Amino acid sequence: MSTSVDTAFVRQYEREVHLAYQRGTSLIRGTVRTQSGITGESTTFQIIGAGTAGTKTRHGQVPVMNLEHTNVTCTLSDHYAADYIDKLDLPKLNIDERGAITKSAAMALGRKTDDLLIAAMATASNDTAITVSSGATIRNSILEAREQMGTRDVPADADWFGVISWRMESQLLTVPEFKDADYVGPDLPYAKAMGTKLRSWLGIHWYVHNGLTKVTNTRTGFIYHRDAVGHAIGADVSSMIDWVPEKAAWFANSMMSMGACLIDDDGVEKITIDESSALASS
Repeated sequence: MSTSVDTAFVRQYEREVHLAYQRGTSLIRGTVRTQSGITGESTTFQIIGAGTAGTKTRHGQVPVMNLEHTNVTCTLSDHYAADYIDKLDLPKLNIDERGAITKSAAMALGRKTDDLLIAAMATASNDTAITVSSGATIRNSILEAREQMGTRDVPADADWFGVISWRMESQLLTVPEFKDADYVGPDLPYAKAMGTKLRSWLGIHWYVHNGLTKVTNTRTGFIYHRDAVGHAIGADVSSMIDWVPEKAAWFANSMMSMGACLIDDDGVEKITIDESSALASS
């Protein structure tokens, strides 16, 4: 149990505990290519190259595409979130300490899942810097990033996602096309399952994430295609509570074994913005 548990001892008639504000689940997990039930320390995501059609003469040989086969290895890593619950502390508490610890641990592992996926996307080599001087320049930078994805032949289907920071969303909300219902599509059916709200604009499903990497004042977000990023699951999040006699306490432990990797560099465009700049006006 945390050494600060005495702050939760009963001092007044309060029967509910407040968990510190925190992201409660993985926001990115449902938007990438996933393999689950993996046995072993790694898995392989297969990649098949683009084919080229050809012609043949009458009675000639049919040309073959000779598709190139490559693969990306995704290594799993084990992660834990645990805490002790001292038996003699429980009579001093009128809250569900075990439930609170288990819930906090599950949320911590959800954040760790996103950390793995963000780190994988950060290895992409394509980068569009967002110029923040007006709403129009923000829009133009997004259009440039979208254009770069298109010129790399990323399929223009319904599997494009854009993950941005709260500051970036504030900037985009100065762009009429981003906030106007005439331009923005309806919520997607799986948005609720992700635990977030998606805004479809320019054929990209945008959502906000507070865990994106920030260096000094520069935050990096991403536009990506679902199949460009891999998420490997060896053991999904699980929790258990065991009695530890030597400590006269219960040990609440949650764990998972997962990995993330960049499958196709062409399918990810990094978008960077200097968050120290003033809010742009449209």
